[in-house]
Amino acid sequence: MLHRPPAGGLTEPPPGRGGELAALAARAASARTGHAQAVLIGGPSGIGKTRLLRALLDDQAAHGVRTLYAACGREPAAHRAPSAYDGLPDGIPGEMPGGIPGGIPGGISAGAPGDTPAGIPGGAAAPYGAVRALFGPLGLTGTGPSPLLRGGAHHALPALAPGADATATLPHQVLHGLYRLAGNLMADRPLTLVLDDAHHADEHSLRWLDFLLRRAEHHLPLLVVLAHRPEAEPVAGAALAAACAPHRTTLLPLGPLGEAEAAELARRILGTPVAPAFAAHLTKAAGGNPRTLTHALRTLRAEGAAPDEHGARRAAELCAAMTARTTRRRLGHQPGWVRDVATAVAVLGEDEPRRVAALAGVTTALAEDALTALRRAGLVAPGRAALTDAATRAAVLAPLTEPELTALRTRAVLLLSDAGRPAEDIAEHVLRLPGPVPPWMAATLRDAAARAAARGAHKTAARYLHAVLRAEPDDLSARTELARALAEINPEEALPLIEETLALRTDPRTKAAVAAQYGLTCLALRRVPTAVRVLDEAVAAFAAETGPDAGPADRELTALLESVLLLAGTVRRETIAAVRERAARMALPHGDTPAQRQKAAMMSILTALDGRSAARTVLQARRALRSPAAEPGGWAAFAAAFPLALADEVDDALGALDRVLTQGQEYGEARVYTLALVARSLVLHGIGAIPDALADARTAVGLTAEEDQCTELTMPHIVLATSLVDHAEPRRAEEALARVEPGDLDGHVLEQPAYLLARARARRGLGDHEGALALLFACGDALAAAGVANAVFHPWWVHAVRQLTALGRTGEARDIAERWTGPARSWGTPRALGLAAHALAVTTPGPEGVVLHTQAVEWLAGSPARVEHARAEYHLGRALLAAGDQPAAREHLRTAVGLARQCGALALAEAARGGLVTAGGRMRKATGCRTDLLTRTERKVAALARAGASNREIAEALFVTVRTVEMHLTGVYRKLGVGDRAALASALPPEAPPEPPAGMPTVAYGRPARAAR
Repeated sequence: MLHRPPAGGLTEPPPGRGGELAALAARAASARTGHAQAVLIGGPSGIGKTRLLRALLDDQAAHGVRTLYAACGREPAAHRAPSAYDGLPDGIPGEMPGGIPGGIPGGISAGAPGDTPAGIPGGAAAPYGAVRALFGPLGLTGTGPSPLLRGGAHHALPALAPGADATATLPHQVLHGLYRLAGNLMADRPLTLVLDDAHHADEHSLRWLDFLLRRAEHHLPLLVVLAHRPEAEPVAGAALAAACAPHRTTLLPLGPLGEAEAAELARRILGTPVAPAFAAHLTKAAGGNPRTLTHALRTLRAEGAAPDEHGARRAAELCAAMTARTTRRRLGHQPGWVRDVATAVAVLGEDEPRRVAALAGVTTALAEDALTALRRAGLVAPGRAALTDAATRAAVLAPLTEPELTALRTRAVLLLSDAGRPAEDIAEHVLRLPGPVPPWMAATLRDAAARAAARGAHKTAARYLHAVLRAEPDDLSARTELARALAEINPEEALPLIEETLALRTDPRTKAAVAAQYGLTCLALRRVPTAVRVLDEAVAAFAAETGPDAGPADRELTALLESVLLLAGTVRRETIAAVRERAARMALPHGDTPAQRQKAAMMSILTALDGRSAARTVLQARRALRSPAAEPGGWAAFAAAFPLALADEVDDALGALDRVLTQGQEYGEARVYTLALVARSLVLHGIGAIPDALADARTAVGLTAEEDQCTELTMPHIVLATSLVDHAEPRRAEEALARVEPGDLDGHVLEQPAYLLARARARRGLGDHEGALALLFACGDALAAAGVANAVFHPWWVHAVRQLTALGRTGEARDIAERWTGPARSWGTPRALGLAAHALAVTTPGPEGVVLHTQAVEWLAGSPARVEHARAEYHLGRALLAAGDQPAAREHLRTAVGLARQCGALALAEAARGGLVTAGGRMRKATGCRTDLLTRTERKVAALARAGASNREIAEALFVTVRTVEMHLTGVYRKLGVGDRAALASALPPEAPPEPPAGMPTVAYGRPARAAR
C-alpha cells in the first residue's frame, strides 16, 4: 500500500468540515463513475487541510479506491518535529486494500531510497519532483518487468527515477508515459491523486496534472485533489492555475472554526462537553485555527485543567504563546525592513500601503513587497493589509519597549489626522496612548464621541468621553455628553454625573436640556417622583427665563421638557393626576419637530387613558407620527402606538412599532427594541395573532436575560403570560409571572393592572375562580386609583362579569356590566361597543340575551379583536343552544372554533368544540400540534433545524441570539408535539411550510452581522 498524510490523534471527521467533506465525497463518487474530477482546497497554515485530506482518504479506502498522496516542500516525516495537530494513529495505509496488480505488495511503503513518503525534500521545484513523490512508492525503476509499465508507460521512467534528468527526454513522451501509467493504475479500480501544499509543486508536475485531467475528463475514474495556501506565492503559479482550471475544478476554501466546532473539538480531546462560554473564549483566543486549538486543548488535558474559567484563561495563554512562537519564527526569517512594515501594520491596523510605508520609514514599493512577503509567511491576511488576528498583532508588538510603542502610536495618530481620516478611526488610536492626551487629540475624541452617539453606539461614545475628561476634567460640555451616553447604558452611573452637571450649569438652555436627561434617567431607575419634581421646576424656570416671545429653539426645548414631564408623570398613580391637569391646559403641537412629536404622543396616551374620545386620541397620536422614520433617541412612534392600538387603529400602531424595532436593530438599542417587542406582542394579542404575540414575548424575555439594559424589565414576563393563557398554558403563564415581584409594581399605572389581569386569567385557567375574581377586582381598583377610565385598557370588568356569572352572582355581574357600558360607549370603537354588549348579554338570559349576544357578535366582527369575536360567537352559540335552536347554535359554535384556532387561542377553541359536540356537531379536537400554529420565525427555525443546522448557525442565519433560537425551538416542539430535532422531519411537511397571514410580522432582535449578541 502507498503512503498517506501525516497521522494525527483523532479518528473522527474534522469538526466543522462536514460540508467540505460531503462535497469531496460527492466529487469522489462522481469520479468513481468515470467522470474525472479536480478539487482545490485552500486555507492558511494550520486550518486543517491535511486533516480533511485524511478524512477523504478514509472514505476512498472504504470504496476500494487506489490512492497516491504526496506533500510538496515538507520535511521528511522522520526528520520533522511533530505538529500540534499531528498524533493520529500510525500505520495508516496510503493505497487501499489489495496492493498493485502484478504482485506489487500491499503493506506500508516508505518509498525507494531517496524518496520521502511525507514530502519532497531538496526543493519542490526540481522537475517532476511532485510526480516522483506520488509514484515513488510503486518502486518503478525499470530494472524489472512490471505490468504498470505496459503500453508506453515506460516512457514515464525518466520522471520517476531518483536523480534522473527527465528534461533530457522529449517532454511529450514523458507526459504520455505518465498518462499511460495513470491509465494502467485505473485498469481495475478508480484512482485518487492527492497533492498537499501544491503551492510548492514544480511546474513540470503541475503541467502533467493539467495534461492528465484534460484527457481524463469524460472517461476515466480519476479524482485529483490539490491543497494549497492561497496567501503563499506558488513556485509555478501559471501551471497551478492551468491545472485548476475553473471549468473543471471545485474550489473548497477552509475558514476558521466557529464556536460550535471548537466546542466539538474540545469534547473530543478533553472527553467531556464544554460550556458555550468556554468554547467562545477558546475560539477567540485561537482565531478559529484548528492547529492552535488542538495544541491548547491537548496541553490543558495534559495539565489536568478543567474547561472552566481558569481553563479558558490558561487556553488563551497557550494560544497566545503558540501564536507568538510562530510569529517570531516567521518574522525571524525576514529582513529588518519587512519586520518594520509588520510593526507598522500592527500599530495602524488595516490601512493603505503608503501610510504603512510612512510609519515604517520605507518606500511605498518596499511596503507592498513586505506585505507580499508577510502574506506568504501567513502573518498578513490574504488580499488585505492587516495582520491575521489579534494574537499575531500582540506578538509583533511584544519586542517593543513602552516608549517605542508610544512614539509609534503618536506618529500613527498624526499620520491619520493629516490624512483626514474619520474621527472615530483616529480616536481608537488615541485611546491606546498612555496618560492624558494633548488638547487637539481631546477635540478629536469629542468629535468621535458625537458621531458614535449619533449612530447609537453609546458605550463607544462613553469610552471616548472618559478619555476627554482625563485630559480636561473641568470640561462641562464633555461631562454633559458623558452623562447622556451613560444614561443609555448605565443609568446608575449616569445619575450622579447628571446631578453634578445640573448643579454646575448656569446657562438656562443647557440646564433645561440636562434636566430633560435627568428626568429620563430617573425614569429608567424608577425614581418617578424625583423626576417629576425636577422637571416641573425646570419647566417653570425655563418659562420664566424665555418669556412669551421665545424663539423656535426655546420652544423646542420647552416641548422637550414638557414631553419628558408627561412621560414621567404618567408612570405612577401619585403623579398622573397632576400631569393630566397640565396636559389639559396644553395646546396640541403640530408635530413638526422631534420634541413636538414626543409631546403629542404623550398627550395622546393621557387622552386614551381618560377614555372619553377615541377620535381626539387618534388625532394626537398621528401628530406624533408625522416624521417618515423613527428618530434615534426619540420615542414618539413607540408612545403613539399604544393609544392607536386602543383606538383600533392597528395598522398604524404596528407600522409605528416596526419603525421602532428597525431603529433598535440599526442602533443596537436593546432596551428600545425589547420594549417595542412587548408593545407589539400586546397589539398582536389584541388582534388575535396569538402565536406571533408569543414569539415576540419570548424574544423579549430572552433579551431580559442577555442584555444588561433590560434585566429589570417586568413587562416581557407579563405579556408572555397574557398570551400563554389564551394558548391553553395557564401553568406556564404562572411560571412567567413568578419572575415578577408584585411589590415592585405597586402604584404603577401601566404594569400593575397588566400583571393583575394576567394573573387573574391564569388563576381562572387553573380552576381557582375565587382567586381569579379577587385579582380582577384588585386590577379594577388599581385602574380606578390612577383615574384610568378607558373601557378597553385592561378590560378587567368583562372578565369579572363572566366570572361572577359563572359563580351564580348574576346581580353583581349585571351591575358591573351596566356601570361600564357608559365608558365603553364614550370610547365608541367597535371593540368597546362589542365588549359592552357582550357583558350585558352574559348577564341576560332568554331571548333578550340572544339579541344582546347577536349585537356583540356584529360589533366585534367589525373590529380587529378576533379572539373577542370568537368568544362572542361561542357565547351566542351557547345562548342559542339553551334556547333550543341547535342548528343555529352549531353554526355559531363552529365559527367560534374556526376563529379561535386561526388565532391560536387553544383554550377557547377547545371550549367551543365542546359546546359544538353538545349541540350535535362534529369537529376534530383542537391541539397545538399543527404547523399552521407556527409563527413565521418558528417556521424558519424549524426548517433550518430539520436541515441539520446547529442553534448557532440558525442564529447567524436569522440575525438573532442563540437563546432566541432555543426559545423558538421549544415552542416548535410543543406545538408539533415532538421531543427533539430528530422528530422534526416527520412532524413537518416535506415542502416549505406556508407563510402566516400578512399583517402578523415577527422581528427578532439581533446585531448587524457581525451585532444580535
